[in-house]
Amino acid sequence: MIKQRCTIKDVAGRAGVAVSTASLVLNNKGYVSSDLRRKVQLAVEELGYVPNRTARSLISKATGNIGFVVSEEHFSTAEPFYTRVFLGTEFEARQWDSYVLLTTVPNKFHQSHIPRFILERNVDGVVFAGKISEAYASAVVAESLPSVVVDYEFKRVRIPAINIDNRRGTSLAVEHLFSLGHKRIAFIGGDVSHPSIKLRLDGYMQAVKKLGLEPSNELISVDAAGTGTYDGYTAARTLLDQAAGFSSVVACNDAVAIGAIRAFRENGMNIPEDCSVVGFDDIELCEHVEPRLTSISVPKEDLGATALRVLRRLIKEDEQPISSVLIEPTLVARQSTVGVHD
Repeated sequence: MIKQRCTIKDVAGRAGVAVSTASLVLNNKGYVSSDLRRKVQLAVEELGYVPNRTARSLISKATGNIGFVVSEEHFSTAEPFYTRVFLGTEFEARQWDSYVLLTTVPNKFHQSHIPRFILERNVDGVVFAGKISEAYASAVVAESLPSVVVDYEFKRVRIPAINIDNRRGTSLAVEHLFSLGHKRIAFIGGDVSHPSIKLRLDGYMQAVKKLGLEPSNELISVDAAGTGTYDGYTAARTLLDQAAGFSSVVACNDAVAIGAIRAFRENGMNIPEDCSVVGFDDIELCEHVEPRLTSISVPKEDLGATALRVLRRLIKEDEQPISSVLIEPTLVARQSTVGVHD
């Protein structure tokens, strides 16, 4: 026999309070004395009461669901960055008894790619993660859904952006290498049309100039804008062909750094003795490659949690303030960087 579902009336009866009082406690609204609140909470525990989300949404016109939209290429197993961002939204959502509904979208937008949970208004708001088609974001925002974007910033779609301070991150990498005696510090990157990569290159250039080092185009190897590629192996081979005498490299992310290390080794170089390497993002693989990779640590779960907190304020206040949040990165030194040998 299927056990009958416990209702709010059962909770109120067990606690000895009115149904309206039990509702205020369960929805965390209005004033209820601490004594009555404890009685209701105890009744919930004793009865194992689980709120009926459908009934709740009919009353509040809120679903309790949040949409999480990320491109297919970003959510691959080879790029765990956005997986951690997603987990951050998931962990934060649990604090508010909300669910996060994940969908991936192709790089090129088509109207049919908008998920049903958006078209049918089964979410209260949307988190975009990483580089998403601006046309896609525009179509979603046109549905009047509160939205935020993580690790990206749209040019025309005006919604809050939650980002790492990318410039500061690569500045930390250059400063670290400079402190070890490196003077010829190179940069290898992916598609410079991605705002994060562009900002990381900017941070590298700013730090090089600030430290009095001579900036040189031959020390920079990036993918052409719009290619969408992040091939550290090829970028490193290009660097080897066009530059001489560099003793260290700052990579735009850890995957690029790892690809570069393979290219350098194939060229007969020892890492870090012949070339120190710094990555960016501090993915878990940094601890398992040889040598263990020095990297700029990005609090990925914090990015997701912050995005959800900002989104909740938008949903609750029913307004769209144009603001951005920058989260500070830190440097984690490991075995892939050493001092310059005289």
